Amino acid sequence: MEHRIIVLGAGYTGAVAAGRLARRLRRQDAAITLVNAEPDFVERVRMHQLAVGQDLKSRPFREMFAATGVDLRLAKVTGIDVDRRTVAVVDADGTAELEYDTLVYALGSGWNNQGVPGTAEHAHEIAGRPGALRLRERLARLDAGQPVLVVGGGLTGLEAATEIAEARPDLGVALAARGGLGDWLSPSARRHLRKVLGKLDVTVHEHAAVTGVQADHVATADGRTIPAAVTVWTTGFAVHSLTKDTALEITGTGQIVVDGTMRSVSHPDVYAVGDAAMVTGPGGMPLRMSCASGIPTAWQAADAIAARLTGGKIPNVPLRYFNQCISLGRKEGLIQYVTADDRAVRAALTGRIAAVYKELVCKAAAWGVANPMLGMPTRRRPVVREQDRQGSAVKAPA
Repeated sequence: MEHRIIVLGAGYTGAVAAGRLARRLRRQDAAITLVNAEPDFVERVRMHQLAVGQDLKSRPFREMFAATGVDLRLAKVTGIDVDRRTVAVVDADGTAELEYDTLVYALGSGWNNQGVPGTAEHAHEIAGRPGALRLRERLARLDAGQPVLVVGGGLTGLEAATEIAEARPDLGVALAARGGLGDWLSPSARRHLRKVLGKLDVTVHEHAAVTGVQADHVATADGRTIPAAVTVWTTGFAVHSLTKDTALEITGTGQIVVDGTMRSVSHPDVYAVGDAAMVTGPGGMPLRMSCASGIPTAWQAADAIAARLTGGKIPNVPLRYFNQCISLGRKEGLIQYVTADDRAVRAALTGRIAAVYKELVCKAAAWGVANPMLGMPTRRRPVVREQDRQGSAVKAPA
């Protein structure tokens, strides 16, 4: 009797989790289904590149998982019943219900408008491919000299502003940051950031908390009006609202509360990875929503599931940070080295070598998703079933 594992979402975390599970479990023991609404992998960390007109490599899931035993189900998830262990989906054939023994929730997050009036009507986002393509089309229609404002001074905002400024030097690109520019970075990193933004002629509005967005400008808390023919909103991410309609224990933001193995503290047959999980790192601080945080949680969850199913040792690998990688256009970059709990240290890598470093990180992440079976172990232990232990039930433990 196969143990049914369903992975919801095929971003970095979901795709990595599915591939890692396929490496660690025998096909005759575990049926792995990967549910995703889109047919190919989206490199979310490159959405700012897509938005300015660059073409990204196509990575179809059917090719990536062709020899893995992972069953790809192209469908949109519409509901989860964690008590009945079912997932409701909608695909080209209509509605369906999928049953699972173990669920890996990896639906990730989307843009967060922070409830600021006018964002939904007037702002653009690059949290996913549809938003990036809409921004791409809008930017292409802009005449020279028109103002583009990126709201948000975090990593996504910095990458978006510099990418747009480099690709379209004829536009008036500006960045609005709630605090000081790069105020979490080391002194040398901040200096480099200001130097690059200056070279790209990006106007920086510091301590500018945006309180409203209109079609041609934004308003700030201190009374400023900043012109914007296009406003790009990059003030963080929000998880999918789907979890709020389940019996799972979640945080106020909808993230699933998990233990150190990414297992739900309320429903042990559910695991959550990536942005959808409330994961604590060193010092008890929540991990930030990012690819750097998400992929290690996918490794942790997949290894824990495999260990529990095969009677192996449960992994206990500390989750920590090493650096923050920021692209500043195609020619410049910034690698800020950090402590385990993500606080900047003095050391930072800048310039062209940092741009190459960031590019290698992005390629490595995509390669790991696109080659799920490389490094497959020669021997995989069978699932330990309860009948082997007790001679009664046949379902493997979750």
